Amino acid sequence: MRILITGSRGFVGGGVGRFAARAGHEVLGVGRATQATPAWPGAYAQADVISSDLAPLVRDFAPDAVIHAAGTASVGASFVSPLDDLRAALLSFANTLDAVRRSGRAPVILFPSSAAVYGRPAELPAREDAPLNPISPYGFHKAACELLAREYAECFGARVTVCRLFSVFGEAQRRLLVWELYKQLAGPAREVWLEGTGAETRDYLHIDDAADALLRLIEREVAEAEPDAGRLRVVNVASGEETNVLELAERVRSLVAPGKEVRCRGLERPGDPQRWCADTTRLRALAPGWRPRTFAQRLAQCVDAWQAGVVEHG
Repeated sequence: MRILITGSRGFVGGGVGRFAARAGHEVLGVGRATQATPAWPGAYAQADVISSDLAPLVRDFAPDAVIHAAGTASVGASFVSPLDDLRAALLSFANTLDAVRRSGRAPVILFPSSAAVYGRPAELPAREDAPLNPISPYGFHKAACELLAREYAECFGARVTVCRLFSVFGEAQRRLLVWELYKQLAGPAREVWLEGTGAETRDYLHIDDAADALLRLIEREVAEAEPDAGRLRVVNVASGEETNVLELAERVRSLVAPGKEVRCRGLERPGDPQRWCADTTRLRALAPGWRPRTFAQRLAQCVDAWQAGVVEHG
């Protein structure tokens, strides 16, 4: 397949692009920087995804799929500057959707959304038909992007797959809890601190397993849908397994520094849910051949890469 990826220098865009290239797909990355990262495997075009006219790129490349991975990726930053988060999330996606509309092409459009749209789900595992109840500006803006996806599907015949990612991690990620725990454990301090109580849970999935799921969903949509028939499909992309944060810390500790002590501050950060776990029934029905590796295997893989100093840039 031919796949155009906006935000190809980011963690998700870069990870999906590298995975797609290894699988034999032709990839075009789009980003604001003058050039791709050294690890980028395909062609690259410089463009501001918020303001540039992307229609000629879509028309000339004629992709089978457009993956919109540009935008924001921080709940905390969305509280500091909600207007910046709104612009980066909504305007970049609206510009991409409309570029596809004006291009004369009919690719599948895949939007990596977030479990943040659920907020604190009343029931777990969270299903795709659960009420949207975000608790952060980031979550509200992802939900607004999903509404944009529905607009372009219903009004303009776009074929859009919304993938609600839960807690994605990987070697190129230099932020969020898995990396922060590793950094603490690899450092000189004898104690490692968790900001919360340790009882919080997350649903972790490695970026390669997430990328594999996204590509399988795209292939399914390309095979099923009529080019001129609009459709919106929403799918949770996660492992479907709930992992306790203290358990995560103990796992990383056993791999990096077994002699250190893990302690909890007991704080609650705005926008953070207490528990997350996805219902992956729909994902596994749409991609029956998808077989993610275990969390323990992927965690060890990340730690090995970090200890070896291997950096695969996003």
